[in-house]
Amino acid sequence: MNILLKRVLDRLVRTGNLKVTGPKGSTVIFGDGSGEPVHMHIKTKHAERSISFDPMLAVPEAYMDGELDILEGGVLGVMRIAFQNMGSGGIDATWTKAIEGLRHAFRRLQQINTTSRSRRNVQRHYDLSGDLYRLFLDEDMQYSCAYFEQPDMTLDEAQVAKKRHIAAKLRLKAGQTVLDIGSGWGGLGLYLAKAFDVDVQGVTLSTEQHGVATDRAHAQGLQDRVHFDLKDYRELNERFDRIVSVGMFEHVGVNHFRTFFEKSATLLKPDGVMLLHTIGRSGVPWATSAFVRKYIFPGGYIPSLSEVMPAIEKSGLVVTDVEILRLHYADTLKHWGQRFAANRDKAKAIYDERFCRMWEFYLAASEAAFRWQDLVIFQIQIAKKNDTLPMTRDYMAKCEKALELREIGHRQETAAAEPAVARSVAAKSVAARSAAAKPARRRKVLDRE
Repeated sequence: MNILLKRVLDRLVRTGNLKVTGPKGSTVIFGDGSGEPVHMHIKTKHAERSISFDPMLAVPEAYMDGELDILEGGVLGVMRIAFQNMGSGGIDATWTKAIEGLRHAFRRLQQINTTSRSRRNVQRHYDLSGDLYRLFLDEDMQYSCAYFEQPDMTLDEAQVAKKRHIAAKLRLKAGQTVLDIGSGWGGLGLYLAKAFDVDVQGVTLSTEQHGVATDRAHAQGLQDRVHFDLKDYRELNERFDRIVSVGMFEHVGVNHFRTFFEKSATLLKPDGVMLLHTIGRSGVPWATSAFVRKYIFPGGYIPSLSEVMPAIEKSGLVVTDVEILRLHYADTLKHWGQRFAANRDKAKAIYDERFCRMWEFYLAASEAAFRWQDLVIFQIQIAKKNDTLPMTRDYMAKCEKALELREIGHRQETAAAEPAVARSVAAKSVAARSAAAKPARRRKVLDRE
C-alpha cells in the first residue's frame, strides 16, 4: 500500500473496523476492530495516489470510475467510519484538514449564483430524466425531507405528514395567495390548493419539473388555481399572503442570502407569513462537500443557523418559530437508497453504470451526513409583523390533526366507493355480454329453421 495513504488512514481511523486491499493485493486493517466491518478494494495506483492527497473527493470519484470497490459494508459503512473518526483527533492532525479549510475560505467564489448561473446549476440536477426520480421518490415526487411522525411510517405516509406539518405553520385561509419558491414537481402547491382553497403560484428553474407540475395541475382540474412559472424568484413583483420554500434555499448561495430575504420581504403582504424549509448545519459554517459541489449540486451551500439569521434580521422580517428536524432526512434518504437499489437496472438503462455508482454514493453519503455528521433540517417561520400569528404553537397541532382526520375520511370514502364502482362495472359487463349473446342465439335459431 502507498505509504502516504497508510499514514493518512492510520491517523484518521482510530475507531471502527476498516480493511483496505491495495492494487497489488495486500490488505491492511485500520481501527480498533469495533463496529460493523468495512472492506474497500483500491484497484489502481492512480486511485491510491488520489485518495492519499484528497480522500473526501477522491474516494467517491474512484468509486464512480470503478477504480474502487466496496466489498463489505457499502458506501454507508465507509462514510460512517469517516465521519465518526473526523472528530477524534485523527484528521485534525493531518494536512487534509487544510484542504477542507481552503474550500471553506473560497466558498463564496463557488457560489456566485446569478440568475443565469442559477438556471444552469438547476439544470445540472433537476433536469435529469423524470423517470429517474420516479424510481426512488414517493408517489407525489417529494424530493425533500419527509416527516416521520411515527417510526414505522412508509415513505409516502411521511411525505404526506411533511406537507401537513408545513401547511400548519403557514396558517392558511381560503382565498389567500401563496408563492412556492422552488416548486419542484408541484406536489406541495397542489396539496395546499386542495386542502385550503388557496391560489398558488410556483416558480422553478427546472424545465423538467415545470412541465410535470403543469401537467399535474391540469390533470387534477386545478389549472385555474395553481400555476407554475419557469422563472427566478428575483424576477417576481406580485405580493402574496404566504410564501413557502422547501429544499430551494440550499441553492441560493451564501453571497445571496440577504437578497433572498429582502426579496421575500417585498413579496409578502403586510400580514404575510413565510415558511422556509432547508438543509442546515447544527455546527459552525463549513464548506460544501467537494463531491456534492462538483457532481450533484453545483453552486450549492448548506448554511449554519448563524449565517441565516443575520440575513433575516437585516431584511426587516421577524422570525416567529424555528424547528430543527434531526434524523428525519437520514430516514428519508435510507428509503430513497433502498428504492434506488431495487430499481438500479432501470436507472442504468436510462443512464449508465458510472451514473448509478455516482447516485448510490450521493444517497448513501448524504444519509451518513445526517446520521453521523452535523446536517439537519431548519424549518424557520417568518412574518412581516410580530402580532400576525397566535402567541402559542397550539394552532399548528390542531391544523395537522384536522388535516389528518380529513385525509383518513377521504381514504375511507374512497375505499367504500370502490366496491360499488366494481359492482357497477361488473353489472355493465354482464349486460354487455348478455346483449352480445342475443344475436348469436338468434342466429342459431335461424340456422335450425
